[in-house]
Amino acid sequence: MAGTVMATAALAVSMGNAIVAQDQVSLRAAPRDSALQQTVLWQGEALEVRGERLDYLQVWDHKRERGGFVKASEVRRIGTTEADAAALLAVLRFVRDAPGSEALGIGLAAAYVEAASPATLSGMQGAQALDALGTLADRLARRASAMPAALPAAPAKGAGAQASAHLDVATGHGVRFASYETEGRMQVCYEGDAFRRLLALPAADAEQRARAAVALTRPECVNPTASAIERQQLLSWQLQVLDRVDGQDLAPHWHHRVRLRRAGLLAAQAFQAARQNPQAPQAQQAATRALQEWAAVQKAELPDEDLPTYNDTAMRVSAVRWAVAAAGLPKAASGKPRVQLQPQDTGETCVLVLPPEGAKGQEPLLRRCTYGVVWPASLAYGPGGQSMALAVQPTDGWRELWLLRQTASGWVANVLPPTSAGPELGVAEFAGWVPGTGQVLVGRESRTQGRYRRSFEVVKLDGLVTERVTYDVAALPLFQRWQDARWKQQSLMMR
Repeated sequence: MAGTVMATAALAVSMGNAIVAQDQVSLRAAPRDSALQQTVLWQGEALEVRGERLDYLQVWDHKRERGGFVKASEVRRIGTTEADAAALLAVLRFVRDAPGSEALGIGLAAAYVEAASPATLSGMQGAQALDALGTLADRLARRASAMPAALPAAPAKGAGAQASAHLDVATGHGVRFASYETEGRMQVCYEGDAFRRLLALPAADAEQRARAAVALTRPECVNPTASAIERQQLLSWQLQVLDRVDGQDLAPHWHHRVRLRRAGLLAAQAFQAARQNPQAPQAQQAATRALQEWAAVQKAELPDEDLPTYNDTAMRVSAVRWAVAAAGLPKAASGKPRVQLQPQDTGETCVLVLPPEGAKGQEPLLRRCTYGVVWPASLAYGPGGQSMALAVQPTDGWRELWLLRQTASGWVANVLPPTSAGPELGVAEFAGWVPGTGQVLVGRESRTQGRYRRSFEVVKLDGLVTERVTYDVAALPLFQRWQDARWKQQSLMMR
């Protein structure tokens, strides 16, 4: 009896492992199609093979701690010895670039890590495996994040269930993800362990390092509940990661991808510094570097898939471009109302409209406070001194336009956001005054709920009614005649 048990155990060990190759594979109680289905297996799940009957394999699922039978055609037998490592890596290379096969690729990567020797894992082949594992996990996270918004309601339920199951398979192999709720939707992000290990490998090439650095620095994967200090520390680390990428050995499109990511992070760093002091040297330096990095990107050398990132980065950099001008508030014309900024102990900045210098009584004509960053250099006085435009940035990547004006009942402050849906990512820019008409020229650019929009508008100051709008600035004669010289020279909207 003991000999029979030993022989059975030896047979079970010798039959090796298998990996599920398809979604929704049935684990049955017997080797028959009509047998009871015990559970559903998903691609990438690992099973221990313990026998063969008919066209079925008898397997043991360690994750669920149950055995059963699966069709041999729905799984792939794999070995986990050092001699099997090369074959596993070859299949992993193939699966890495197959959308929808992320869970299967992660299962193969886990098998390869188990099979390969420590010396192999620290060399070029190990770098390829870590690169593939990180790429697959990152793509799976992005697929899971985009799934509900990308599909109509009916298929989204099934697609969402598939993405959730694939995330569960990946988690079972030790891959970790973080989830954040942003603007009513879930953002899933890969934790990045494979990419961090890849950056520490001397054998990793320039493109692998660039891919890892870009994936580890996704702005959408910053915890929205992180404190200002935590964000500053994270930004410093992310910029260090990007600065270690050697751009000289990269293909042009990867070189520009790194520049775009660096420009976006520098813009975020400028905003964080400006929250302490809008005229801080750190804010000016970071904004200057952000503009330089963005200006060095050649749009013609970017693939189509990177154009949304190009536009998003332009908005992030545009939001802090006034930090480059470290000067204070422009002076008002003689005898005209003037603007003064008043910091508060609460962290707010109050914008005051004061009577002309020398006038009797200096009580503010208007007081409006904000926790956002008020960019002093952006102040533009309107004709006659009865209106002003001011750029105010409440959050990273979102800049609003404040229009201060005198009415029959006194001074009022109106806020013109980049779009009515938000805030996510966008800028609203003062582009010029139209004398004698009570109109202002405005450029607006935004991305909300995945939709990108850029427009040039003629806005009536009274009620902020948009009277004319176009997506081509050349189509509005008022823009050609009255656009502000500083806006025409400095705005990134004219790219």
